[in-house]
Amino acid sequence: MNKMGGITSSVESYAAVKWVVGVIIVGVSVLGFYSSSGPFGLWGKNGRRRNKKPIRVYMDGCFDMMHYGHCNALRQARALGDQLIVGVVSDDEIIANKGPPVTPLHERLIMVNAVKWVDEVIPEAPYAITEEFMKKLFDEYNIDYIIHGDDPCVLPDGTDAYAHAKKAGRYKQIKRTEGVSSTDIVGRMLLCVRERNIADTHNHSSLQRQFSNGRGQQKFEDGGVVASGTRVSHFLPTSRRIVQFSNGRSPGPDARIVYIDGAFDLFHAGHVEILRLARDRGDFLLVGIHTDQTVSATRGLHRPIMSLHERSLSVLACRYVDEVIIGAPWEVSKDMITTFNISLVVHGTTAENTDFQKEQSNPYAVPISLGIFQILDSPLDITTTTIIRRIVSNHEAYQKRNEKKGESEKKYYESKTHVSGD
Repeated sequence: MNKMGGITSSVESYAAVKWVVGVIIVGVSVLGFYSSSGPFGLWGKNGRRRNKKPIRVYMDGCFDMMHYGHCNALRQARALGDQLIVGVVSDDEIIANKGPPVTPLHERLIMVNAVKWVDEVIPEAPYAITEEFMKKLFDEYNIDYIIHGDDPCVLPDGTDAYAHAKKAGRYKQIKRTEGVSSTDIVGRMLLCVRERNIADTHNHSSLQRQFSNGRGQQKFEDGGVVASGTRVSHFLPTSRRIVQFSNGRSPGPDARIVYIDGAFDLFHAGHVEILRLARDRGDFLLVGIHTDQTVSATRGLHRPIMSLHERSLSVLACRYVDEVIIGAPWEVSKDMITTFNISLVVHGTTAENTDFQKEQSNPYAVPISLGIFQILDSPLDITTTTIIRRIVSNHEAYQKRNEKKGESEKKYYESKTHVSGD
């Protein structure tokens, strides 16, 4: 009996030891996996499975007269995946669905490619996501989700341009950036134009009502706008938004820092291309953005169209820019060069003001005297005035374009009302 009890006890002890050893082995294995794969094992902090193909998201748009609202949409879209593919709608599609674009396709492609959150661009994308194009996105471009803002995108017949993507369950939505739109910017440009005769005052007033969006009273002289104090932006800058757009990079101790300054009003393809060239001249590109007061003093009371902080965000979104000075001084001083350790100051050949070297007070006198000033040949002959002239020369077409947009959205909301009523 004692012998049998001893045997039983030995078997139980052996089983217990075996169980403990098994637990230790499993524990060691888990710890080994923990150390090699991190605290989240197969899953990363963002909840995505490790070593899996990247999540590719698609967002399209006209991106006409691209502004910081477009850039913020692309930033939000990129945050929903690992790679952002952007479709840029063709000129013909825009004309058919909205009216003539202000900036042609090749300029819009330059703008979108320069946004730092964009990984790939699909030129001449269709305005509406058809079943055929959606299949192409899924099969050829390996798109996982189609992204759009929470504002309606409606076709001329009043239907939702993203209906197929929603039906397929591959649609995600982001929040629209309030306080800016291409329609609003067009209105600001039309309001700033002074070369109008008295006969145009009535039409100009109707444009004011259409675009002013509660900016307050405007004064007219000879059919033009007395622009001082008339462009009140709805944009309220926050430190969080500026941080979201910033790179967070600092120049290295031996970095060659290149400085370029300007108004960068109505940020366009000409700006992007000169910034690209400037960045190629060094390791770190610092961009000075002049204050609204400085721009008004040098370009006229009707400028700038966009406020200082609006212009700053547009420049910050550019992949060639490392840092900006918000409210940079007009003159580049010795103290400024020393403070920011600037190695080279550059300026483009195409600009609103190309006679600065003839002026009594040359803003680049100091860098010129130090031998660190260089003129760059601008790749594109485009200025802010170029964009404004495009609008003014065809303002009736753009007015009809915005009315057309309003009619389409009205049809969309009416159809939604009928559906919910059923």
